[in-house]
Amino acid sequence: MKEKIAIVLGSKTDYQELKDGIALLEKLSIDYRLEIISAHRNPEKLRKFCKDIEDHGVKVVVACAGCAAALPGFIASYVNIPVIGVALKGGILDGLDALFSIVSTPKGIGLVSSGVGKSAFINALIFSLEILSLRDKKYFSKLIMLKKKFK
Repeated sequence: MKEKIAIVLGSKTDYQELKDGIALLEKLSIDYRLEIISAHRNPEKLRKFCKDIEDHGVKVVVACAGCAAALPGFIASYVNIPVIGVALKGGILDGLDALFSIVSTPKGIGLVSSGVGKSAFINALIFSLEILSLRDKKYFSKLIMLKKKFK
């Protein structure tokens, strides 16, 4: 597998909110792996995914979830690579509940959040490229191109 970024969604319906960010990756020819795995509905599948991704070359995970938003913390508890949590709109507090869940992960779990919604997802992708460009300079030019789109 050559994908260095794994994007994990908790539900198929999350794709609609994130499709613009995914289109940016495709336009810049950035390889990624997209998985839809619910932490609540299929924890065993998610556990298996977490155990395998580092062996397959993934270097950064962007985990997107709404409501209780267990997905980013679940993944971060299993892996030893950067995990960026993105809270999605919806739920009782329109995404704030998800954000609070992500940023309230217990100590000992390396997890950051880029915020709520579409902009937060794009910022998570930018941060992923910043991480990847530290070791692989081919990502640096793509990072610069992506950042220029928002200036």
